[in-house]
Amino acid sequence: MALSLEEKILDPNQGVYLIGTTPPKHGTDDEQLKSIAEKLLGRLHEIEYDGVVIYDIQDESSRTELPRPFPFKQTVDPRKYSQLLREISHLDVITYKSVAQRGKAEFSEWLNETKREYGLKNLVLVGSPSSHGDIKLSLNDAYQTLESHDESFFLGGVTIAERHANKRNEHQRLIEKTAQGCEFFISQAVYNAQATIDLITSYARTCRQQGIEPKRIILTFTPCGGEKTLTFMEWLGISVPEATKWRILDSKEPLSESIRICRENLDLILKSCSHLDVPLGLNIESLTNRKEEIDASMNLYRLLKATMELCLAEKQISAVSA
Repeated sequence: MALSLEEKILDPNQGVYLIGTTPPKHGTDDEQLKSIAEKLLGRLHEIEYDGVVIYDIQDESSRTELPRPFPFKQTVDPRKYSQLLREISHLDVITYKSVAQRGKAEFSEWLNETKREYGLKNLVLVGSPSSHGDIKLSLNDAYQTLESHDESFFLGGVTIAERHANKRNEHQRLIEKTAQGCEFFISQAVYNAQATIDLITSYARTCRQQGIEPKRIILTFTPCGGEKTLTFMEWLGISVPEATKWRILDSKEPLSESIRICRENLDLILKSCSHLDVPLGLNIESLTNRKEEIDASMNLYRLLKATMELCLAEKQISAVSA
């Protein structure tokens, strides 16, 4: 019998391979929504993956004074799209939820609806993008509300290596979120391999010191087709080293170059962290709806999955030999 996504995430000997996507724009009717879902799943038909991550897109303009490179567009309820994708594909989904916009009572009711009406269990809660603005519910309060709720959920959290590079405490956040119920973490898109290596290393050492089993960290990668996408990545807070930036922009084929860079970054992370016993996974996304970048994300998925599968096989052989 096939393992559920939850079972795979919790088993450190299993690989976990996800596809990240955003819901269609607000106002999309049910027939068109189904057509978009079927088109996405048709594109994914030729690859083997464990599930789909559906993001809860927010404006995030409070996080930075820089103008948003792409206009913000509201989407349909991520739960509706998650439910549809799961029904068509018969695979598990992970649904993101931004919690800052609702108070405790509203969030509790949202949890009721999510489980009883949409039949969704796998959640990643996201806090406010900044400390400014009208925050009706903090991430910590959302975790407490979920913990005391009648319905049970399989909870994940977000991890951002760039925060660790700046504040050196992201590993402590992971441990605190684990205590609040998180069973796995999904990273922001990786373009700065060293920041991710530093985070995983700090996390592994602290877990070992405290006698804690590390939770799985699912690494997100995305292709970059040119300057506008790169500007959007930087606007989102993704750290792109200067040399990497010019390597992409000066290339005759930026998309292909970005895929090579992602492969090199994953290789470096695996070589630097495979001995640390932190289970890893992959989440591949496209940050834009450009066909070229969506197609490139499929190529990136195949390449990085093969890379990680090889590392996992080598690790298992070494364990048997020992």
